[in-house]
Amino acid sequence: MDSAVEAALRARIIQWVHQRADMNGGFLHRDELLDFHIDGGKLPVIDYSRGIRNPRTFSSTLSIVSVADGPYDDAESDDGLLHYAYRAGDPWTGDNRKLRHAMETGMPMILFRKEVPNIYTPVAPVYVVDDEPENRQFLIALDEAFKFIPDPGHLTAPQRAYALRLAKQRLHQPAFRTRVLVAYETQCAVCNLKHGALLDAAHIIPDSDERGLPTVSNGLALCKIHHAAYDHNMLGVTPDYEVRIAVDLLEEIDGPMLKHGLQEMHGRQITVPRRRGERPDPELLASRFERFGQHPSI
Repeated sequence: MDSAVEAALRARIIQWVHQRADMNGGFLHRDELLDFHIDGGKLPVIDYSRGIRNPRTFSSTLSIVSVADGPYDDAESDDGLLHYAYRAGDPWTGDNRKLRHAMETGMPMILFRKEVPNIYTPVAPVYVVDDEPENRQFLIALDEAFKFIPDPGHLTAPQRAYALRLAKQRLHQPAFRTRVLVAYETQCAVCNLKHGALLDAAHIIPDSDERGLPTVSNGLALCKIHHAAYDHNMLGVTPDYEVRIAVDLLEEIDGPMLKHGLQEMHGRQITVPRRRGERPDPELLASRFERFGQHPSI
């Protein structure tokens, strides 16, 4: 395939991946990735059984899958780059050759984090920025700017800080949203709205706090109005999962959004995940509820 044609096709695939993920709530299902069609033909975006997708007609790798076993991706190092091991076999042929070609041509790829079985969080575009034969690995960056750094394997302190900030924004936060929304079966814990595009993953304890780990038990799936209300202490959740609305809002007279969207939520029990280990941690809720109690109108 001509390189310009392939680049244009990749751009369309990446655009579809982002649009579809946004509609779902930030993630895609395995079946929709395998059943992707473009220009009248089927073109799976991931491989059926392997963690790398190299379409036969493509000169470079289209996508790779990284399995997440914990709050953070263990394939990601402390430099903010993904260290992707060579595929088994000859390092100069097959999958490795197509990954190397992606580096040489600057072709964008898609990184999928597999958070839970059959659920994938996309990060795109990503770029192969270095090849380390001595370590049998490629370095993959989350920003095109790293293609122009002379030695990505040895970042300066400012470059490392930038890479780590990108990793938090483009890897950790989307992955946290996926884990929380999947645990809550893609519905708001307060009002049960089920449109993924309108849902967020709210931290109970902010990630700026050392206790604010990106775990499901430190998260709530909230629609955007309830997320904003929670962040501004207009809405609180008690340690026994009861919704409280700030007194000044309960006394205010306004339109239907205030009445039905907030005031009528007062006293409701939130919907929690089926798995006990994924439910909101009561101690974290209690700590956060203290801030709600300090609201001047409470």
